[in-house]
Amino acid sequence: MENNKSSMGLKVALGIAVVLFLATGFYTMNLYKKTNDDKKELTEQKQLVMNDLNAMAKQYDEAIGENEVANSNLIEARGRIQGLIDSLKISETNVKSLWRYKQKYASLQKEMDVLLAQNDSLRVENSYLATSLDSTRVRLEERTIFTDSLLVQNNALAEVVSDASVLSAVDLKASGVIVRTSGKVIPTERASRSDKIRVCFIVAKNKLIQAGEQELYVQVIDPKNNTLGLNEQVVFGEKTLNYSLISKFNYENTNLNICEFVTPNGDKEFEKGRYMVNVFNEKDLVSTSEFTLK
Repeated sequence: MENNKSSMGLKVALGIAVVLFLATGFYTMNLYKKTNDDKKELTEQKQLVMNDLNAMAKQYDEAIGENEVANSNLIEARGRIQGLIDSLKISETNVKSLWRYKQKYASLQKEMDVLLAQNDSLRVENSYLATSLDSTRVRLEERTIFTDSLLVQNNALAEVVSDASVLSAVDLKASGVIVRTSGKVIPTERASRSDKIRVCFIVAKNKLIQAGEQELYVQVIDPKNNTLGLNEQVVFGEKTLNYSLISKFNYENTNLNICEFVTPNGDKEFEKGRYMVNVFNEKDLVSTSEFTLK
C-alpha cells in the first residue's frame, strides 16, 4: 500500500517537472524568437537611417558639383553627414543608439533644407551675373568691331573724306618711341623702353576748308583707360572731351603730315597692353587707331 502511494507521488512529481520543462522551453523559444525579431527590426531601421543619410549626402554632392567655387557651408555640412554615416556603421544596434541617430538625422535634414535654399538663391544670382557679364562682353565686342570698321573706312575712303567740308585726319599711326639726346627717334614695342608715344597722321587735302591756323584734338588712352598727356577737358555743347594734346598747324589746303608726342603721366612708365588713339575735329571723331606695348 505504501509502495503504491510512493509510486503515485513520484509520477505526479515527474509530471509536474515535465510540464515545467515544457513551459520553460516554450517561453525560452518565444523569448529567443522575439529577440531575433527585435534585432532584425532594429537592423532594418538602422539600414533605413543609413539610406536616408546616404541620400542626403548625395544631395549635397550634387549641390556642390553645380558650383565652380564650392560653397564652404555645403562642404562642412557634407563632412558632418559623412562623419555620422561612419559612426552609424560601427555603432551598436539598440533602441537608444538608433533613436539618437534618428534625432541627429532630423537636425541635419533641417540644416540641409536651409543650406540648399540659400544655395539655390546664390545660383540664381550667379546666373544673372553671368548673363550680365555676357551682355557686357557682347557690347565690348560690338564696339571693337565698330572701331575696326571705322579704321578701315578711314583708310579706304581717304579720297572721299578729303572732299568733305570737315577737317579730317587719315592714315593715323601711333607707337612707342625712344628719344635720343641727339633728337633721333627710334620706334619700340617695349613699354619699359618707351620715352614717349608718337602719334602721326595726315590732315587730308580739302578745298572746302579755309586756309590758316587749324587744330585737332589728340586723345591717347592707356590699357587702364587713363587719358595720357595733358588730360584736360574741353566742352562742345553737351559733349565733354578729355584730350592728351591739341595739335595746332597752318593748313594750306594740301595734304599735311603731322606728328605729335605724348609723355606718360607723372614719372611713371607706360603700361603694358593695348592703347587707343583718337583724333577729334572739335566733338567729331575723325580718325582712330590702336597699338600695343609689350
